[in-house]
Amino acid sequence: MKLNIKKISIAALLAIGCSLTFNAPVAKAQDAMQQKTLTQGDKAPNFSLKDQDGKTFKLSSVVGKKKLVIFFYPKDESPVCTAEACAFRDAYEKYKDADAVVIGINNGTVESHKAFATKNHLPFTLLSDPGNKVLNQFGVKEQDFGNNMKVSGRETFVIGLDGKIVYSFRDFMKGDEHSSKVLSYLSGK
Repeated sequence: MKLNIKKISIAALLAIGCSLTFNAPVAKAQDAMQQKTLTQGDKAPNFSLKDQDGKTFKLSSVVGKKKLVIFFYPKDESPVCTAEACAFRDAYEKYKDADAVVIGINNGTVESHKAFATKNHLPFTLLSDPGNKVLNQFGVKEQDFGNNMKVSGRETFVIGLDGKIVYSFRDFMKGDEHSSKVLSYLSGK
């Protein structure tokens, strides 16, 4: 019995519910390689995106008032992404106690985010980032599964009151750990 690795890889990605990009243009791939991921001390880029209710969210309206926890995730309703979002939901009161605002971002539509938030009782803002413009501004790296199969990255950033990155965590397959890592940082543990 001969196995087709390409078919297995695609099946594995679909099983975790990820969107795929095939045969990305060379220029886009080169831009992604040159994009620096934001790290501690970097200023967060200002942006405005639509939330799950169709309202415009502006980063500048929150900076200086609250700490921000921004998690980038690949896809609404995928198993790993749902576990990640629900981990933030389950710890939501702890984020409020830490005077932090939680925001999830991916390239899903406003309607997709609304359905995802409603189904999973998510009490925080989900932002629609068509074309991954903001994801790219933060330098979130795609997950490369080879054979021209790439998936939007998964990374979480904490932005301090001064608008600078104070902490970040990246792990593609351990979505549910993002919240616990951020809470450990916020509590000083």
